[in-house]
Amino acid sequence: MSGVAQCWDNAPVESFFASLKREREFPAGCTRDAAKAIVFEYIELFYNPIRLHSSLGYVAPAEYERRHNPTLR
Repeated sequence: MSGVAQCWDNAPVESFFASLKREREFPAGCTRDAAKAIVFEYIELFYNPIRLHSSLGYVAPAEYERRHNPTLR
């Protein structure tokens, strides 16, 4: 963790939420439960298994885990 008034802790989270807002649309008047479902679907059905991440060598996080953790096979 970085010290007080340093932004390095927030950068990954801000990047994730920027991607979420850019790649998924929240309808006007969206309820809390509907928003939770949209976020869950985004993470579990797109972000982890499909979306390519440059920091992981342009593979999806789920694929990266499978390649680097032999107990998950």
